[in-house]
Amino acid sequence: MNLKNHFLVAMPGMSDPRFQHSVIYLCEHNDDGAMGLIVNQPIEVSLEAMLNQLDLDREWPIDNPNSLAQPVMNGGPVAEDRGFVLHDGGTRFTSSEQISDVVTVTTSKDVLITLGTQLAPERYLVALGYAGWEAGQLEAELAENSWLSVEADPNIIFSTPINERWSKAIAQFGFNSADLSSQIGHA
Repeated sequence: MNLKNHFLVAMPGMSDPRFQHSVIYLCEHNDDGAMGLIVNQPIEVSLEAMLNQLDLDREWPIDNPNSLAQPVMNGGPVAEDRGFVLHDGGTRFTSSEQISDVVTVTTSKDVLITLGTQLAPERYLVALGYAGWEAGQLEAELAENSWLSVEADPNIIFSTPINERWSKAIAQFGFNSADLSSQIGHA
């Protein structure tokens, strides 16, 4: 089972408060473990404020300041000082990894200096930190019914309002969040 380019959608009974009602985009999943970014937990920092703190040497003028008003996401509890940019797949940077035909993840600063300019990816989300699982850990959590998994829809990441991402991800299964129980059942 390889869940790269899938969403992990927290079940209503998720006991870990860091992941309650979260939608995680899995960037990597293999025999060594998994790594993903929470795409629906904004922090109290705008992208513009974060970029100002970094004091980047910008080569191009900001010509789309509205795009910098979006919040930065809490990507997960691991390495919270490390930044990740999920963006549409058309643009490549120094440390970019193509996850799907549509989604790329970049960890290098060269993507940051383009944000707010004409050179920026068309659609992007910035996250600090990531969620990680050791070998077999995610599979155990799936077996415990902590998560649902479904192929990722880039529109949920880039176009859906943040407060609707969890319910929209659940809707991909053909039901709504009210139909889910917080009880675990095994046949």
